[in-house]
Amino acid sequence: MDISVTDFKARCLDLIRKVEESGKGITIRRHGRVVARLEPSGAVGEGGRPWEQLRALGGRAHVKAHESVWADKDFEALR
Repeated sequence: MDISVTDFKARCLDLIRKVEESGKGITIRRHGRVVARLEPSGAVGEGGRPWEQLRALGGRAHVKAHESVWADKDFEALR
């Protein structure tokens, strides 16, 4: 959805509720140029375990959740 800054200002709370309920963002424009984007929260980056967030972004973990990516010799080198 695209909306002007003026319309956004007048309907701000209603628009925030719509984004929250629908999960779809809103593009805010001034004189036809995009100046901001209102995106739903709760997707990637909020809550959840770090490896779940990584997978949601399309990444992959190379170790299991309880394992370390550092080898013992690497820890020794840091001492």
